[in-house]
Amino acid sequence: MRNAKGSLIRPTGLPESASRPLVTPLSPSVAYASDTPDTLDAQYEGRLQGYTYAREGHPNADVVAARLDVMEGVAGGVVTGSGMGAVSCVLMGLLQAGDHVIGANQLYGRSLRLMTEDLPRLGITTTLADPGDIAAVRAALRPQTRLVLVEVVSNPSLRLADIDGLADLCRARGILLAVDNTFTTPRGFRPFDHGADIVIHSITKLLAGHSDVMLGYVAARDPDLSEKMRIFAVTCGLTPSPFDCWLAERGMLSFDLRFERAQATAASLADHLAGLPGVARVLYPLRADHPDHARAAVLLDGQGGNMVSFELNGGRAAANAFTRAADGLCFAPTLGDVGTTLSHPATSSHRGLSGAERAALGLSEGFFRVSVGLEAPEVLMAVFSDAVAAAI
Repeated sequence: MRNAKGSLIRPTGLPESASRPLVTPLSPSVAYASDTPDTLDAQYEGRLQGYTYAREGHPNADVVAARLDVMEGVAGGVVTGSGMGAVSCVLMGLLQAGDHVIGANQLYGRSLRLMTEDLPRLGITTTLADPGDIAAVRAALRPQTRLVLVEVVSNPSLRLADIDGLADLCRARGILLAVDNTFTTPRGFRPFDHGADIVIHSITKLLAGHSDVMLGYVAARDPDLSEKMRIFAVTCGLTPSPFDCWLAERGMLSFDLRFERAQATAASLADHLAGLPGVARVLYPLRADHPDHARAAVLLDGQGGNMVSFELNGGRAAANAFTRAADGLCFAPTLGDVGTTLSHPATSSHRGLSGAERAALGLSEGFFRVSVGLEAPEVLMAVFSDAVAAAI
């Protein structure tokens, strides 16, 4: 089709330049043009590097994947449209009817739902077990067990999995160990260094860090497994947005600085909360009163992260009073933002569980998860002091 000047609608190629952009260009194109059918064949067969259709990959996703690959010490990671997309790549891209999978009993709420409701529909059986108790995981094994899925630090109870013990068990039985490293991040923990086979991230959280991106990432030590998960993601349309990838790359440039600042403030806030009347308990991995403190000291090597959980006396009434008085803090089911956010698992991430099931996980109506941001520590502690006092 030609315009008034007789040229084609779509130009062929970009203007030539002896220089290149300092910032990664945003590439929203869905389609990519190849020179010939032979060229396209060579691309699909891996003899030439090139893009074809954005669902199958695009430059902005590859830039983010390469950055995370370096951080996790692996190659061939896959970026997906969300963290749950990455979890789905593992559970649905690698398992089949007749397989059995063991999940940590304190996984993120949607991961639990996928394990307990969706996989059984597809003929994949599941068992939940305490990932900090190797004997319990061993007891849950079956001849059909194919994979174990855990979080390094659980969401939102901040309990630690025995990653080294799980890796030894899985290696001895020929079972895959998949580790969700979202809370800890590669700055706090590198699962592949501890024997994991697969690592998962919700880039949405602290890695991107500004609450304006939804992305996931998954990588396997075995390139064949990574390729299976990539094919599943392409087939099911778990495509990441180029714009989200572009934003995520920008956020990841400041990740190290944000992580250090938020982590330091989180440690101070945890100690501060522990001294406030009306606070029943505080959970932070590096505190001496954390139930997994000894394991945290070994696994995390001083990196407690930016997440703090605590429980108020007084149940739902206290929770409502606290959030109303927490002036300037966002009450929202998210984490990893530049600002501190509050989450109430009973009404958000774990609302699908019964009261008894939440109680078994220690998630009362007075339980909160705090994602610590970049505020000045003294300002944050003053806000929490006032809000807790209002809840008594």
